[in-house]
Amino acid sequence: MVNKTLQELKAFEKPILVVFNKIDKYESATFDPWLEENVKQELMGELRERWGRETNGHCVFVSATERRNIDGLRHTILDKVKELYKIRYPYRSEQNY
Repeated sequence: MVNKTLQELKAFEKPILVVFNKIDKYESATFDPWLEENVKQELMGELRERWGRETNGHCVFVSATERRNIDGLRHTILDKVKELYKIRYPYRSEQNY
């Protein structure tokens, strides 16, 4: 559905980053309170892995209300901008921007 919409908008060639917000709500709705923490972590790891494959690694899971993984989102965006900058300005790629 997303890819079709992007194609209609003629933005399919643009970089895509899928942000899963409200991951805290997902966890509270999905996991029973008696479930052990290591099992929850394993299930969340599988979810991240699956969506990582689906999006070619262009996804981030955050909880804005709990401020969880906000730095991860910032770093992902910054890395993508740096990558695009190097493509756009290859003659400046030796400098640290």
